[in-house]
Amino acid sequence: MRILSVDLGTSNTVAVLSAHGRPPRVVEVDGSATMPSAVFAEEDGTLVVGRDAERRARLDPTRFEPNPKRRVDEQTLLLGTDVVPVNEALAAVLRRVLEETSRQLGGEQPDEVRLTHPAQWGPVRRNVLLSAARLAGMGPAISLVPEPVAAAAHFASFPGKALGPGQTLAVYDLGAGTFDVAVVGATQNGYTVLAEDGLPDLGGLDVDQALMVHVGREVSHRDPQRWQRLLRPESTADRRTRRALQEDVKAAKEALSRLPQTEVPMPEPFTDVLVTRAELEALVRPALLRSVELLARTVRSAGLSPDRLAGIYLVGGSSRLPLVGTLLSEKLGVVPASLDQPETAVALGAHHVAADGISMRTQNVENRLASPGPPLAAQAATAPYAPPQPDAGPQAGYAAPGGHAPPQQPHRHAYPASGPQPALGAPHAVPAQFPSYPAADGSKDGKGPRRRGKLVLGIAIAVVVLLGAGAAVLLLPSSSGTTYAAGECREPGQTDEQGFTGCLRQLAGDVAENNQCGPGTGTGPAAASNEDELGVSVTCSAPGLAGAQITYLHGTSSDVLDQYTDGLLNRTGGGEQVQADWKGNGLEGRYAASAGRNSSVLVFTVDDRPLSGFVYQVNVSGEGEATGPGQLADYFERSVQPGE
Repeated sequence: MRILSVDLGTSNTVAVLSAHGRPPRVVEVDGSATMPSAVFAEEDGTLVVGRDAERRARLDPTRFEPNPKRRVDEQTLLLGTDVVPVNEALAAVLRRVLEETSRQLGGEQPDEVRLTHPAQWGPVRRNVLLSAARLAGMGPAISLVPEPVAAAAHFASFPGKALGPGQTLAVYDLGAGTFDVAVVGATQNGYTVLAEDGLPDLGGLDVDQALMVHVGREVSHRDPQRWQRLLRPESTADRRTRRALQEDVKAAKEALSRLPQTEVPMPEPFTDVLVTRAELEALVRPALLRSVELLARTVRSAGLSPDRLAGIYLVGGSSRLPLVGTLLSEKLGVVPASLDQPETAVALGAHHVAADGISMRTQNVENRLASPGPPLAAQAATAPYAPPQPDAGPQAGYAAPGGHAPPQQPHRHAYPASGPQPALGAPHAVPAQFPSYPAADGSKDGKGPRRRGKLVLGIAIAVVVLLGAGAAVLLLPSSSGTTYAAGECREPGQTDEQGFTGCLRQLAGDVAENNQCGPGTGTGPAAASNEDELGVSVTCSAPGLAGAQITYLHGTSSDVLDQYTDGLLNRTGGGEQVQADWKGNGLEGRYAASAGRNSSVLVFTVDDRPLSGFVYQVNVSGEGEATGPGQLADYFERSVQPGE
């Protein structure tokens, strides 16, 4: 029996083979245990993967996608001028693994293929993975294994680590693209996922980006224009330089897991930057604290406490950061275990899952309710506006960025499972956390004294409101009619009760006056984990655009704001962009809009001051495409752009 297990990761893919009665072993592709999950589209349409793709990227970065798994929610990728279906890009990666496996088997094919996936992936995402495997020629005997189940099986395969029935293990999986956590229980028949959650905005790539921002602060003052060309490359030469810099930043991050300090080589005219482990840990500590807090909540939602766990198992390459183990020990009082190589643990563990525990009927992931949070009334009392919680689409149940998870109950699955399961591809309901903005009630009151009493009360309320508004005008730093010179907006100043600075209110215009607004970047996929670094942020409702929010930013550095908003544009994965100039209320700038299948975003910037903003919308229906970039541009010009 020849069994091939594949962990197709965001940054790297790992394959494990057992054949001819021998123990499972890692399949080395191009001489390495890990193969980059990267894809490069040749001009003739050929897809090149792995290290070959990374080498080709230096010739033309526009034809390169380093993390196709992160684009699983999108139907297509734009590589150069070629439109490539996402499942074909993933199939190219899997095909390369299959080719190398077949070569090592003397031309034979594996009898069974096991593919791992995040436990929170719903039917739509799993179908994309299955489609890619079939396109790759992996045959009909394909099974899907949830990653935490595979990780628990690998943990239990070590001497002295066996999990007896009733014992539980927490799996802390910090990969390149996302953070996933699960509590897995051992049963007589296999493993049960007692609770699971995740942070889609936390992973090794986000650590790389934080380090890139730090490096930029150190050197950008030498040549701001050149640094902007690196952040927003327009020429092939600039794209090559940026790609090389990203690789050097990633290498520096990995070196800091082993060394107390290292240098990041910089392109001319910038000098090399010395970075220390302490600096990196200061950058990522808030984000990693969110992951530890989420693990603690997930353990509680399973009805357990940390001291009742058999252990905390670290998997995923980014879990090598020493700070991860330190924070888990400090906050939970449990020393985590990192057995073998964290990059290969999931693929190796898939071999230890019983075959009858990974049949297709066990694969559906139900929509989950969530652990009770504060009552809505209490939330309303403390926040003037709670931005909409966008749909997680096929991955329903993901925690929103910023550490705010929708309320949920423990999610349980046994592997093997008994009883019928919903069919793959079953439609998902729109999550109940989407707020709706009711229209004004046009009904009339009754007649007589009762109506008159309401009228008197209404007049009294109106007087109080007018008096309050008059006081507010005197107390607010500015109103939307006040304009500021560029020099007055270099640093965020005093904020008003909604969170606006005077300069930010100038940018927000009528939105600040007419919409519900509150401090912060919201709680959806657009929420920032580094709000303090961005400066002042305010998020407002977006009437007329379902599942959307409008966010305004006032920082000390346009570079930092641009890196954040560029990331939002890239996150949608949309190939087409609409760009144009705008002006109003004494300001001028540019906007760019992009859309993917599940979300769309329009970013607007101000030319001569560190002010920017964005409109971020999630496809609440989960069907078709999100609002197109042209329509989003129309909405911006009609409802968001400040008037003259």
